[in-house]
Amino acid sequence: MTQTGGFSPGVAARVRLVDGRRVFVKAAGPEPNPDTPGLHRAEARITAALPAAAPVPALLTALDLDGWVVLVLEDVDGKMPAQPWQHDELQRVLAAATELSVLLDPSPVEVPTVADRFGEEFQGWRQLAAAFAEGVDDLAWLPSWAQRNVRRLADREAAWSIAAAGGALIHGDLRADNVLLTDDRVAFVDWPWAAIGASWIDIVLMGPSVIMQDTPDAMRLLDRHLCARAADPDDVTSVLIALTGYFLRQSVQPPPPGLPTVRGFQRAQGEAALDWVRERTRWR
Repeated sequence: MTQTGGFSPGVAARVRLVDGRRVFVKAAGPEPNPDTPGLHRAEARITAALPAAAPVPALLTALDLDGWVVLVLEDVDGKMPAQPWQHDELQRVLAAATELSVLLDPSPVEVPTVADRFGEEFQGWRQLAAAFAEGVDDLAWLPSWAQRNVRRLADREAAWSIAAAGGALIHGDLRADNVLLTDDRVAFVDWPWAAIGASWIDIVLMGPSVIMQDTPDAMRLLDRHLCARAADPDDVTSVLIALTGYFLRQSVQPPPPGLPTVRGFQRAQGEAALDWVRERTRWR
């Protein structure tokens, strides 16, 4: 049965084997997006190295042949969280993310730090400020608040990598479509973007996708959770500003091959993240 959700092109299907067992199969070749097989290879390596106690579908086998990569994973008979998020499901996922961060700190897997993983991407505000200063982009496509504060945002963005430092393994791409809920379990799937950093970062990275779904009281719930995790408020804001700049700048770039809808999704997340930044900074 083909599964929906996510953006990577390729096969994603629940399969019944001849012996009656179910597995989840995902596969991708070099077309239409040449980067997807590399992501599958990374996911295979990371998933195989996670501890058995992690709430992550186990990798059963992986094949790499003629540019095609196939992963066969444990099947999870669950569902993605409802959209917009329901309060109880969001609370379940936030609690499970806390437990996961404890289990994966220190990181059991050798992967890049968040600064190395996202360092080139998380320069959006600095790039936008430079383009404005050089007359290349008038930034008229940005909300007026962002236009007024672009230099301030760029300055604060520069601190994000120090704010994000830590020793925990983070998922790096946590959203509703990378979560499965069963009656008694929360499973986290799709791990190619995993990195090492502060244990609370996944909640900041997930936040804009929660807010953009018009989830009731989303910002307050996210802020309360981060406070309970003892995340430094200034560090959270610095990382959030960097994430926001990434989403907004990427949203006006040409779409990657085979991913025609990703820019619209980035724009929606960027606007949601910007609302969260305004709420946290209280800048005029």
